[in-house]
Amino acid sequence: MTRSADFWNSAYDNDIAPWVIDEPQPAIVALERDGWIQGRVLDIGCGAGEHTILLTKLGYDVLGIDLAASAVAFARRNAAAQGVPAARFDVGDAIALGDAGTPPVYDTIVDSALFHIFGTEPDARAAYVRSLHALCKPGGLVDILALSDDGPGFGPQISDSLIRESFTDGWELEDLQSTRYRGRVTAGALEQQPDLGVPEGSSINVAAWLARIRRV
Repeated sequence: MTRSADFWNSAYDNDIAPWVIDEPQPAIVALERDGWIQGRVLDIGCGAGEHTILLTKLGYDVLGIDLAASAVAFARRNAAAQGVPAARFDVGDAIALGDAGTPPVYDTIVDSALFHIFGTEPDARAAYVRSLHALCKPGGLVDILALSDDGPGFGPQISDSLIRESFTDGWELEDLQSTRYRGRVTAGALEQQPDLGVPEGSSINVAAWLARIRRV
């Protein structure tokens, strides 16, 4: 479900975010390796900034945005610590970014673990998809990595059909496959899902979807 900026700020301020793993998601690294990240890039819901940092290192024109000011501050510190001070981050609302009049300037939008938070809120999900459409150039790609309901995990989990149903008019779903999402087992994650089978502080790979969607 969607949460306030204060909720997300608290996750970074108190170091309890299970998605902060000190490395890019392997599925996103593979996307770039396979050529599915091109041109000007938006890392939407960038969190700790690992994907923006990676893509900046590789020479992409990339911007990371996040609703939480604490996430953006964390990402900037992270970039500096990794020797990538050129990595760019801004605070921004993923839904409001696509307000009327916004020019479609991005060739690729990378969504790592943002889309699924709208899973139980159809109005917010539709608004988010409209925002993506407004931001992405015609012919551009939206790459989505989302937690799957196909197995135990943590956080909001969604079905593949929800992705299919959300991207119809103005979109072409080119690929949708099962993959894994790497997380960090926090006390909160164990409270939510006690049968994860690994101790607190461990890393874990849970079921996820990887979607490649073209803006038409």
